[in-house]
Amino acid sequence: MSLPEPSRRDTRLDHYVDTYAERTHGLQVSAVRALFAVANRPEVVSLAGGMPNIADLPRVELGASMDRLIQERGVQAMQYGAGQGELFMREHITEVMAEEQVHAHPDDVVVTCGSQQALDLVTRIFIDPGDVILAEGPSYVGALGTFHAYQAQVVHVGMDAEGIEPEALRQAVVSLRAAGKRVKFLYTIPNFQNPTGVTQSIQRRQAIVAVAKEHDLLIIEDNPYGLLTLEGQPMPALRSMDADNVIYLGSFSKTFAPGFRIGWALAPHAVREKLTLAQEAATLAPPVFSQFAISTYLEEFDWRGQIVAFRDMYRARRDAMLAGLAEHMPEGSTWTTPNGGFFVWVTLPEGLDSQAMLPRAVSARVAYTPGTAFYADGLGSRNMRLSFCFPTPERILEGTRRLGEVISAELEMNRTFGIDPGAARHHDLHTGPAPDIS
Repeated sequence: MSLPEPSRRDTRLDHYVDTYAERTHGLQVSAVRALFAVANRPEVVSLAGGMPNIADLPRVELGASMDRLIQERGVQAMQYGAGQGELFMREHITEVMAEEQVHAHPDDVVVTCGSQQALDLVTRIFIDPGDVILAEGPSYVGALGTFHAYQAQVVHVGMDAEGIEPEALRQAVVSLRAAGKRVKFLYTIPNFQNPTGVTQSIQRRQAIVAVAKEHDLLIIEDNPYGLLTLEGQPMPALRSMDADNVIYLGSFSKTFAPGFRIGWALAPHAVREKLTLAQEAATLAPPVFSQFAISTYLEEFDWRGQIVAFRDMYRARRDAMLAGLAEHMPEGSTWTTPNGGFFVWVTLPEGLDSQAMLPRAVSARVAYTPGTAFYADGLGSRNMRLSFCFPTPERILEGTRRLGEVISAELEMNRTFGIDPGAARHHDLHTGPAPDIS
């Protein structure tokens, strides 16, 4: 199994090019962030970013609550705090995780600046340059950026409609270790995966946990969307099935508000100690005022009822996305049907390239994220991620109409110039999986 080697993209126009640390060569511009400037123009329907819709939060009441917090406890809330996070915050976090059958002790929780920092800290304490991380193919672009920054080599594991294929996971671990590679952990998003929207079934979760335990493989469970189920009740977390071999990453960004930047890692006790030391080295302490603010929200407001309201709002947007795709996508297009979260994964007709098509889509005032952003090995050119979380249902329908016109025009151009989709498929090494295996 061959692994891509990181390539240098430095330029001699940078005076410090010979001074930077070797690990900076893995730093990459986020494909999503690169789209923000154009996607945020009001005339563009952005189906690109995963920004949660928080307009329905009780902002007047929250403002009054924050005012009382500053007046009554401001001296504490605006002071330095504990590197592991405040005890009251960690206690609230265990209460939230119990919704997914995770029974944890506050001592094993480390509060972080969003779950992205939790992922950074986990990678920092486990990964040496050249170590291998297994990840779903495709996988979260922010995680891939972190892994590259620490000079890890990412190997994707095949997926189907139920998530990671256990046998593919087993074969990857065995073959990589036989080749002398150090496989450190599996990174997975089991609920409404970013970018595909696929959810691991309970049987699949049990099988993945069993394979990991059999091969002494640590699992990093990234779960920002788990409570945002649109069908039925939240699924039991992987962590609920194996407390000794799973590090659980969580966040309030999707279930409350991202601006407070509070996430966490739930880890086995020895790992928790190292995460705390890494956190103290990075920030001294996670944002104290944000911890007070979120704890106040959890104590004074019906946060479970607010999540139900979020579910209803996102369900309407998900349904608009699926209806718009069904109406406007040309023949040969396929897509996933997520049961929660924010995203739909689209596979384009043969011969099309989502990255090459993006400038024409933006000219038609619609934006998406190309599928290649979600692979470490160049795959995904026939795929795109569409986000339904932020635009209104009406805007989503209009966005899918514009997108359908762009794709149809691309197909017509291919026919006009005699481009053979079959030949393109045969020669294209950048084609990602179709929805049934994504």
